Amino acid sequence: MTTTSSIVIIVGTNRPNSMSRRIAEYYQSILNQSNTQSTILDLADLPHDFTFTALYGNSGKNDAFNMLRGYIDNAEKFVFITPEYNGSYPGVLKAFIDGLPYPNSFTNKKAALVGLSSNMQGATTALSHLNDIFSYLGMNTLALRVKLAQIQSHFTDKEITNPMYKEMLEIQAEQIIRF
Repeated sequence: MTTTSSIVIIVGTNRPNSMSRRIAEYYQSILNQSNTQSTILDLADLPHDFTFTALYGNSGKNDAFNMLRGYIDNAEKFVFITPEYNGSYPGVLKAFIDGLPYPNSFTNKKAALVGLSSNMQGATTALSHLNDIFSYLGMNTLALRVKLAQIQSHFTDKEITNPMYKEMLEIQAEQIIRF
């Protein structure tokens, strides 16, 4: 299936060299196989002081933040690769969302959610919290939320080794393309 719109894949942590980044690259390879353009927006690229220089009264004043914000403004579809941090999603992702113009940044846009964790739950609660935020902001999310539990045991050499995980990501990628 071919599409002309680009999907922004958001790495939901600012941890350098994160597993989330590796899963985002894997997801991008699935989209590439379907001839779907995508861009990875890695929160590790956020300016280190963005919560002071790009939010609230400083909105629009940080060029580095504004560049990342432009990816959100120009996209209609997103894939959020979100690790579980302390029973939810990372605070840096919430701060990034809070730095975007409200309410129009995500209104009537579409998203797929992928959670990953080192535990057995696959970021279930994190995805639920994130979905609640997106619902409040008017974004439509796919019903299929892929949960990658114990991800370190199922990812080797840039490849998902769990056949069920691979299949679920492929199904979800096809759904976000058609969504």
